[in-house]
Amino acid sequence: MHDPNATYAPPYPVRRNGTTIRIGVGGPVGSGKTALVAALCRRLADRFPIAVVTNDIYTREDAEALLRAGVLPDERIVGVETGGCPHTAIRDDISMNARAIEDLEDRFPELRLVLVESGGDNLAANFSPELVDCAIYVIDVAGGDDVPRKGGPGMTRSELLVINKVDLAPLVGSDVAMMVRDADALRAGAPTLAVSVMHGDGFDGVVDWVSTAVLERRWTPATSTARPDHHHRHDPDHEHRHGHQHA
Repeated sequence: MHDPNATYAPPYPVRRNGTTIRIGVGGPVGSGKTALVAALCRRLADRFPIAVVTNDIYTREDAEALLRAGVLPDERIVGVETGGCPHTAIRDDISMNARAIEDLEDRFPELRLVLVESGGDNLAANFSPELVDCAIYVIDVAGGDDVPRKGGPGMTRSELLVINKVDLAPLVGSDVAMMVRDADALRAGAPTLAVSVMHGDGFDGVVDWVSTAVLERRWTPATSTARPDHHHRHDPDHEHRHGHQHA
């Protein structure tokens, strides 16, 4: 029960090192978040220094999967055990994730990119703008081609939406083109990419988007109509721009 006389600590004061961009990777269980993070590390680790923070409730399973895959040096992969609702650790009480990122940035001052993978969440989850600079939200065709129409913060507020596992669409009866159209109707010009992370189809677009975010430390709206819910994600000195791409 809520105690009206209780006192509460202020939000965790997130510290920034000024050179690292933090990109959140969210999405439902099984959508391919860990596979996407692993593929980005494989493709980009020779271009700039990367670290990863993963979130699981009671295990470090996603971190261990990345360690087994050998996508980065072990010391650059940190697993956070949230101990509760995965949404809370990326949206409300971000202190565990913020500390994990700050520790990585202290140990590796040359870092340019930290990928923060959420625990398996639902369409209501989104990243706190205090934790990440921008976010990728991952859904997959096996979840149903009506998912983009359902909306939710993950779908509408992420700077990049990835529709994964397009190679499975004929097997599960999903209409990928319709999913992209429905997503576009909700996202006010922010990009949607239809890809197969496992097979590489369309994945160059994700690599290019992340590379641009790292190298320019900004993302860019595709139209002159600004998306108000994105303005707060970045420092005031970051110019906002990104391209609209479809696989």
